[in-house]
Amino acid sequence: MEITPRCVVALTWTLKDTLGEELDRLEEPVEFLVGGKDLLAKVEEALQGHEPGARLDLHLEPEDAFGDYDEKLVFLEPRSVFPKELEEGMTFEGLPPGATSKDAPENLLYTVTEIYPEHVVLDANHPLAGIAIRLHLKVEAVREATEEEVGQGTLGTGFFRIGD
Repeated sequence: MEITPRCVVALTWTLKDTLGEELDRLEEPVEFLVGGKDLLAKVEEALQGHEPGARLDLHLEPEDAFGDYDEKLVFLEPRSVFPKELEEGMTFEGLPPGATSKDAPENLLYTVTEIYPEHVVLDANHPLAGIAIRLHLKVEAVREATEEEVGQGTLGTGFFRIGD
């Protein structure tokens, strides 16, 4: 079956930055809904018309991948509003109760990037924001999407999603 809008594609990939450093590897196929919220537009566009076994090498600039880095999505919060056990790299859906940044969007995923005695730095940018990427994809399988999958707009595979 050929990849068309509103189908499900199973992919494996290797994701690298432009210097060739590996950022992510997916060796077991994962299913994504084409025509939904699971894949980046440029990835969907490139997949159209391909069949299982196809291999694609894509170069995506930040604006076609995870966006440019936005300094306005970095916030300082009091250390006291976080759990005692806190490590860099931990993530929070939305800000913790007691947060002081009034202009911070509530529905984003925040990553702890630095911890100081009095405050914590939270970053709501996607970890790959501002980075051009090279994506080596292999189409492992293609099938028709069910009505339920199309209605949901996603298979729940959020790697490529940048918030909802």
